[in-house]
Amino acid sequence: MPSLSYRAATPADVGSIVDLVESAYRGHVSRAGWTTEADLLDGRRTNAEDVLGHIQRPQSQVLLAFRGGQLKACAHVAVEDGAGYFGMFSVMPTLQRAGLGKQMMAEAERIARDEYGVAVMRMTVIDVREELIAWYERRGYQRTGIKKPFPYGDERFGVPLRDDLRFEVLEKAL
Repeated sequence: MPSLSYRAATPADVGSIVDLVESAYRGHVSRAGWTTEADLLDGRRTNAEDVLGHIQRPQSQVLLAFRGGQLKACAHVAVEDGAGYFGMFSVMPTLQRAGLGKQMMAEAERIARDEYGVAVMRMTVIDVREELIAWYERRGYQRTGIKKPFPYGDERFGVPLRDDLRFEVLEKAL
């Protein structure tokens, strides 16, 4: 399997990033992978304005992974509250379980540690996503016990299909 190549996104990549993120999390297409949120949330996962904001913000980038010149995965890597932040992690649904996620996460952690100089990476995960949380735990992330309310009523985060959603903060020493 050819290796991945990486680069930071530019404004010209915004449309492709939105398409990839939406395909990984929402709607029928997302069900081809295991990271779908289609049973938890409807509506959008992100939009062009949000992605562009991540790209243009200081100490923030949307990391892109390519194989054969085609976009296969992305993640938002940034500094927030003195730690690295990892989010908007998306792998093409048909390529999930092929090891791309592990490679992508390792590169994001390298960027946070080596380029941003942070010692900890944090993320938030919807706490009912036990299989996903277990995947992160196998990669060294730990549950902090910190829970944050889901922003019900704010469709920028999707339209909840359940009333028991919360975010949980996970972190890993880099």
